[in-house]
Amino acid sequence: MPVTLTEAAAQRVQGYLESRDTGEGLRFGIKTTGCSGYAYVVDLADRVESDDHVFESHGVKVIVSENALELVDGTEIDYRKEGLNESFHFQNPRVKDTCGCGESFSI
Repeated sequence: MPVTLTEAAAQRVQGYLESRDTGEGLRFGIKTTGCSGYAYVVDLADRVESDDHVFESHGVKVIVSENALELVDGTEIDYRKEGLNESFHFQNPRVKDTCGCGESFSI
């Protein structure tokens, strides 16, 4: 299953890429952390590595390493702005539990 962006998330990533005037797309992955085990990592990617999987959503590339794909496969990334708060939100069908603060998850 692909990793996808909502239209709002794609527009936000495209804005980031345009402000940098460089970049391949959004790098999406995970790190081991928090009380539940994993946390999402998003960053702009300047290149695609040989072991990366590339998905395109609303004209924006989402780049996922081979190591992270099993844990994030099928995730939809959304971007929300509510008042002064703005952030990416993740709908991952593989998540079994999240911590109380919402920063980490388990599979």
